[in-house]
Amino acid sequence: MASRAAGAYPEVPEPLPHPGVDTHTHLDICTGARGPIKSGEPDPEVEPGEDEEFPPLSFFHDTAMQAGITRIMQIGCDMRSARWTAELVASEAAAGRDWMLGGVAIHPNEAPRLAAVGLLEESLTEIESLTAGPRMRVVGETGLDYFRTEGEGVIAQQESFRAHIEIAKRRGLALQIHDRNAHADVLRILAEEGAPDVTVFHCFSGDAAFARECAERGYYMSFAGNITFKNAADLRHAAAVVPAHLLLSETDAPFLTPHPHRGRPGGPYLTAVTLRKLAEVREAPLAELCAQITANAEQAFGAWEL
Repeated sequence: MASRAAGAYPEVPEPLPHPGVDTHTHLDICTGARGPIKSGEPDPEVEPGEDEEFPPLSFFHDTAMQAGITRIMQIGCDMRSARWTAELVASEAAAGRDWMLGGVAIHPNEAPRLAAVGLLEESLTEIESLTAGPRMRVVGETGLDYFRTEGEGVIAQQESFRAHIEIAKRRGLALQIHDRNAHADVLRILAEEGAPDVTVFHCFSGDAAFARECAERGYYMSFAGNITFKNAADLRHAAAVVPAHLLLSETDAPFLTPHPHRGRPGGPYLTAVTLRKLAEVREAPLAELCAQITANAEQAFGAWEL
């Protein structure tokens, strides 16, 4: 297991020529505030040990600014991290720091566990209440994950996904989707329920054909560090065909740390590496790509400025 001490993190890349944005990160995990991962997507490369030391929030703020990542979206996707996210986003704004917006949801892999103990409906009610703050702009990450789930778990995931879609529409917020091995059902449920005005496929995982399907429906597609992985040719082909106005960037930190740092812990500042790969894949000037994605993020989620 990789150490999470600050010295274990990759060095800060060269600053971007234009400010960039990380539209999906998990600082609750990065800072150790969430504790050992009990649900969601455990990863032996990043799951913390009981006695492990973590960098403070200031480390992630400072490294992001050094790399030119001036805006981030903090996402909480179980009840503990959702509460922490709402509190953190409010406290950062109260302190006059405008780098952070927030989103909360029940991760699709968390939904079956809550359903099994009779807490899914109650948790969904609390998730909606946690979106009330003015800097809470996202309902997510929600969606479907069929990689580890089957049977009754799939039913719970679909129930939770439908409920989150309705929350996003009632609150007038963006929906961030986690879609793993479930493309057809995600599109079907969005069509049946009616997608929110802003719908984002976080950590886009489809090929070019699926990217075109999403674009036809006006859905945003956000790319993470896995676009740099050697085995991700289909993902790079997808990134190349996404219409410029629907393109977003993210880290999903501490997960999916980009090559050549794969296996080490990641933070929002490494969005700069992903943005450089996106510019290469799309044969676009880096500064123009960063400006476009930053504009897209503000169109999708609203302004970060206080």
